[in-house]
Amino acid sequence: SSPLPPVQPDLYPGNCWAFKGSQGYLVIRLSMKIYPTAFTLEHVPKSLSPGGNITSAPRNFAVYGLDDEYQEEGKLLGQYVYDQDGEPLQMFPVLERSGSAFQIVELRILSNWGHPVYTCLYRFRVHGEPA
Repeated sequence: SSPLPPVQPDLYPGNCWAFKGSQGYLVIRLSMKIYPTAFTLEHVPKSLSPGGNITSAPRNFAVYGLDDEYQEEGKLLGQYVYDQDGEPLQMFPVLERSGSAFQIVELRILSNWGHPVYTCLYRFRVHGEPA
């Protein structure tokens, strides 16, 4: 079966969008233009994870706002660290207020918590005000 996009309501181990290595990106087209205010990144809790570790969780990541899918370099909205010892769902405020509205948001995973083969993304949400 093909991997599901990371917007599924069920968060059980293994039901994630996985990519090879520790770096990858995801481009999301929203239903409307918004002024982004925050992002949430969710991973399966350590307690539910086989072996009790979540080394495949994203660690360092950045979020960009894009004017269209073909834009090479979007506007940086913030660079963050997902804490593997924190809550499964973590919220990150927009750090770089640009005053611009975006319909396309790029999530760029820069590293994970040490898994040598792949990184798992369970859920990523964009929060904001409609433009």
